[in-house]
Amino acid sequence: MKMSKEIVDARRKKIMEKIQIQGKVNVEELAKELNVAPLTIRRDLQYWEDMGAVIRYYGGAKLIQSFVNNDQIKDNNEPYKHAIAKYAANLVEEGDTIFINTSSTALLMLRYIHDKHVTVITNNGKALFIDYDPKITVVLTGGEIRYPKESMVGDFALNNVNRVSADKSFLGCSGIDAEIGMTTVILPEVSINEAMISRCTGKKILLADATKVANIHQFSVAKADVFDLLITDFRVQKEQLEDFKYTSLAIQTVRPFYGYQSVDQ
Repeated sequence: MKMSKEIVDARRKKIMEKIQIQGKVNVEELAKELNVAPLTIRRDLQYWEDMGAVIRYYGGAKLIQSFVNNDQIKDNNEPYKHAIAKYAANLVEEGDTIFINTSSTALLMLRYIHDKHVTVITNNGKALFIDYDPKITVVLTGGEIRYPKESMVGDFALNNVNRVSADKSFLGCSGIDAEIGMTTVILPEVSINEAMISRCTGKKILLADATKVANIHQFSVAKADVFDLLITDFRVQKEQLEDFKYTSLAIQTVRPFYGYQSVDQ
């Protein structure tokens, strides 16, 4: 009997939600969890690969980019992203001009900056849909809109970023590794991120939940030493943090709803 489209769509959505949370999935484990044949899972992963959301490899697949809207998926990662954003927002001072890139975690900072006159310069088109304090001024870089992230890229965006200077930059990433540094899966975003680093006169802060730490993706942006601080969460393994002891990067780990735990390198 042929399975209905609704059942197939629901299963594929579950698979993508799991990939969003974990960063990668295993075919055999998914088959057991969803009670279907491994071949069915491979077809589902092929569907997401064709959509440009994942890269398949032998026995599984890994995430390329946030294809599913995290605002609609209450996954297990959301509390950690909010905790990271809240801590980062506390580092913003009255009168600051800051850069925020296309990171969903960095964008959440707008919800936690209160009662401060701050100018936010961002190439994240989703800033249009975020509620924020009226004292905050949001300036969009403009540029070519790239879906599904609604990122603004291209020469127009780059030229505008290069016309300003910021007191601090808050950048999210696809991966951060002690040796390779900050990486991303979206090539056109590399030059924008580089400009937000070079045009920053003060602290350069990297926001990355535990699923991003020790991960390496296709395109390099900057070495770890370029940044002053990495804000992540307590789920990062001790061994992964130790890899950064040979860098000058300070690390702050946060715990949702239970305060913060500091680890300085």
